[in-house]
Amino acid sequence: MFHDLVIVYADHPALFAGSVFVIGLVIGSFLNVVIYRLPVMLDREWRAEAALLLQQPAEAHSPFNLLTPRSTCLSCHALIKAWQNVPVISWLLLRARCHSCGAKISSRYPLVELGTGVLSAWVAWHFGVGVATPCALGVTWCLIALTGIDIDHQLLPDGITVPLMWAGLLASIVIGPAAGRPLPVSPADALVGAAAGYLSLWAVFHAFRLVTGKEGMGYGDFKLYAALGAWLGWKILPLVILLAAASGALIGIALILLRGRDRSAPMPFGPYLAIAGWISMLYGEPLIDSYLHIAGMGR
Repeated sequence: MFHDLVIVYADHPALFAGSVFVIGLVIGSFLNVVIYRLPVMLDREWRAEAALLLQQPAEAHSPFNLLTPRSTCLSCHALIKAWQNVPVISWLLLRARCHSCGAKISSRYPLVELGTGVLSAWVAWHFGVGVATPCALGVTWCLIALTGIDIDHQLLPDGITVPLMWAGLLASIVIGPAAGRPLPVSPADALVGAAAGYLSLWAVFHAFRLVTGKEGMGYGDFKLYAALGAWLGWKILPLVILLAAASGALIGIALILLRGRDRSAPMPFGPYLAIAGWISMLYGEPLIDSYLHIAGMGR
């Protein structure tokens, strides 16, 4: 039956992309939970560790993780029922208001769900039926979660970046590269990519701090870049950092001009690495080939 389903999806790429879109909507709903809860979980963990070091009593908390307790309204704390938690549709039916108290529900929730669905479908359409698609979907979902958390807290949790890097390294060994397949890369490319990704930003960080006395980025950026190197290989890393810098400059200028953002205010770099990594994952080779062709060094 599974083999028959694979054949159907291979023959009907639009059906495959549509099915993955629906899965992406559901995953997007879960990513909203991750984006909100994981920083809270980390904060409680850090406070407990600090209390232990200071030999002070730890704060008492009820169980709080990605599964417990059930989701509630942030205003009235009423439990969110299943029909109120259907991705995008519930937000529309409720007219962006809590069913119990009428408090406004942020548009961010359906945007994350819809964005995850669209990007997931895009990945499925681009790579088609094959090993590369689940690999690219896993990377995509991690990048979405990291982007949301970094925007909110300027934090890239080790709980996502480090497993993402190890997954890339293990995939390169267990699955291995194949002709015509972009993911995963060879074990050598993955290992060098992870090391080069981490060490390059680590060197930039310390050089910037030595010259200016300030910290220009965090260690989470190093680990995310290493994870992208593990999945995409070392050859694509220059393109990733170039796209990240370009997108960061453009969006930063736009925020300053349109919203009057303070130029000295720190900006998270993780979202730009995520954007650049996702684009490079899908279009890295064509972009490099186009550049080489324009530069007269076509291959």
